[in-house]
Amino acid sequence: MGNESQLRKYGPWALVTGASDGIGRAMAVELAQNGLNLVLVARRQAVLESLAEELEQGSGVLVRVIAADLSLASEVDRVCMETKDLDVGLLVAAAGYGLGGKFQQTPLANDLDMLDVNCRAVLSLTKIFAERFAKRRAGGIVLMSSIVAFQGVALASNYAATKAYIQTLAEGLRTELAPLGIDVLSCAPGPVRSGFAARAGMQLGRTVDPRTVARQALRALGRQTTVFPGLLSKVLVGSLSLLPRQGRIAIMGRIMMGMTRQG
Repeated sequence: MGNESQLRKYGPWALVTGASDGIGRAMAVELAQNGLNLVLVARRQAVLESLAEELEQGSGVLVRVIAADLSLASEVDRVCMETKDLDVGLLVAAAGYGLGGKFQQTPLANDLDMLDVNCRAVLSLTKIFAERFAKRRAGGIVLMSSIVAFQGVALASNYAATKAYIQTLAEGLRTELAPLGIDVLSCAPGPVRSGFAARAGMQLGRTVDPRTVARQALRALGRQTTVFPGLLSKVLVGSLSLLPRQGRIAIMGRIMMGMTRQG
């Protein structure tokens, strides 16, 4: 089965959060090229409208734009309400961000905001759309994990913890929802070429292109539990898997220190 037919089985609509930049934008482009209509969710209305116009003209799909701040529970609820009239069969929860730096120096408000976007919003959307997909007896869910999800990471402790939550959630849901016709995938990339690093206060060296992440993730949906897009993530995870957990923590901490300006 080709990737196009594989993805169209989830259609006719897909919802992508974090669609204004990075992995979310790349996911939207890839899905549009495969003929799925799109709901694009992010904070920046103008950016979303520009992308919507590009996708409608380039791929001939229908696009609905919802500008929303997913750190707010009311905005997550609004996204769900404004999509009730659509036959959404695929959720790509790509919205999220990280904060790097010493734990005692990052503002608590920022840490809580990250927790809301990376975990609470993802949980809410996943739960609501899983219920809808169960009624359809078909659907797909892509959740964004990370290579930092598999051990604690100094100088990114809270961020790594949010991704550990997503990883565990995806692993459990894949087994639980499979009998209902719902495919669940955890996508765990390494450093990605996007606006993520600037917001996180990090300096990244080797990175993977967001388009590579999107293509490999969507190809793996329904076939794997976790995908590690790009060579760097595969090498890092493969080499670290041979070490005891404390060794992984030490090595990832040193890597993060090299990437974090405050470190």
